[in-house]
Parts: sequence; C-alpha cells; structure tokens
Amino acid sequence: MKLVTKVISSLVIITTLVSANTLVTVNGKAITQQDVEAELMQATQGRFNQVPQEKQQQLRLQVLEQLVAKELIYGDAVKTGVMDSKDFKSEYEKVKKRIKKELAIQVWQKQQLDKVKVSSKELKKYYDENKAEFKEKESVHARHILVKEEKEAKKLLSKLKSLKDDALKSKFIELAKAHSTGPSGVEGGDLGYFAQGQMVPEFDKEVFSMREGTVSSPVKTQFGYHIIYLEEKKASKTRSFTEVKSFIEQRLQMEKFKSVMQKKMLALKDKATIKQ
Repeated sequence: MKLVTKVISSLVIITTLVSANTLVTVNGKAITQQDVEAELMQATQGRFNQVPQEKQQQLRLQVLEQLVAKELIYGDAVKTGVMDSKDFKSEYEKVKKRIKKELAIQVWQKQQLDKVKVSSKELKKYYDENKAEFKEKESVHARHILVKEEKEAKKLLSKLKSLKDDALKSKFIELAKAHSTGPSGVEGGDLGYFAQGQMVPEFDKEVFSMREGTVSSPVKTQFGYHIIYLEEKKASKTRSFTEVKSFIEQRLQMEKFKSVMQKKMLALKDKATIKQ
C-alpha cells in the first residue's frame, strides 16, 4: 500500500489546488476531486459543508484512501477472474433486478412530478398571503474575545480604545487569535451573522444595542467575559417575491404532487389484483 501512503502524505498540497481535477491515478484509472467530493456528500447525506472545518481535511484523506483501496481491490478482482465466478454472477443478477425496480420507480416519480405545474398567479397569491413567512429578523455580524477574568478583558480592551475603523478591526482580530478562549478565536473571534435571540441574553442585549465598527465594554455571561466587535448590522426585512419565487414554486409543486400521487395510487389499486 505504498501508493496509498504516498497519496495521503501529498493530499494536503494537492487539495489546495482548487482547479486540480485528477488527484491520483491507480493503474491508469484517475481518481478526481469530483469523485472525492461526491463520496463526501453521500457519506454526510449532503451536509459535508456543515462538518467542522478542522475535520473536513481528515475526511477527505480517509475518502481518498478508500477510493484508492477500492481501485486496487477491483483491479485484482478482475485479474483473478472474480467476474466469471458463479458467486459474482448470482449476486450481480440480484443487484440488477433490485436497481432496475428502484430506478424505474425514481424515473416514474420524476416524470409525474414534472407534469405538476404551478401558475404565476398561484405563486403570487401564496406570497401575498404568507409574507410573514419570509420576514427576516434583524441580524448582526460580530466578533468576540472570550476570557475568564474581567481584569484580563479590561486589559485587552485598553489596547483597542484609541483605535478605529480598519485599525480597530485588525487589532481586534489579532487579539482574538492570541487570547480568546472561545472556539472562534482561531478565526479572529468571528461569529458570522446571527439573529436576535440566538445568543445568551447578556451577549444578545449588548450586541444588538451597538453601532457598527465599535467594541463593547466587557460583557459577563456564563462562559466568562466577552469583548464584542460589531462588524455589520442588517435591519429586519421581508424578502421580495423574486427572491423566494423558486422556493414557493417547489413547495406548491410538492403539495400538488402529494395530492396527485394519492389519487394516482388509488386508481392503480382499483385496477390491480391485490390478494392477502
């Protein structure tokens, strides 16, 4: 398995090249970045992007190793005549029958779904009657430095008092990386965007009362003392019809589809011979 070891040790370099397609070849068979990504999405049920950043690289390494191993085993299986064995042929026929039925069902359902249409009038009517559903709460983009003692928080705050604008933000990020005990410290204390009510009450109350580009006094919570930097504030708003049109269309289409399928299944049952 020397090839696998070599691949794994060099993957860190390879995956930084976003434009790269083929990561490695095994006996002439290419394993691409797309192959790895497809396996990752399947393994995480489409939620790979929600996996913590520090674990994503580890998973990529594992998946690539598995794909290389599969190619090596498959190659040996072909060479040793596995494809001609009774066991293989028997299992292959079973798999073909199962896949044939499942695939036919999937294609049939897609064809039925494609027949379901939603008019522009229906889309607009739903939007007008359900605007509250598309209202976004006020949100903020903030950073914080979390420390255990108030004394330490005040000491760090003193290093920020005389600064403003880009200089303030830059220094805040520097201090967060060096001193914050929170998991966001490595990202310069970045908490991303969040709406009211998502943070603990003391933090929430302070951050939503701040002005953009300012820092707070130390805020005490159950986690310790926070110094907050507010990057941006987004006012509450209702998303426009254009923004949510495709979402509404999918929802209404699925609702109609369920109704169509119920009628379709009743009709199919009436025509079928079902015995118990």
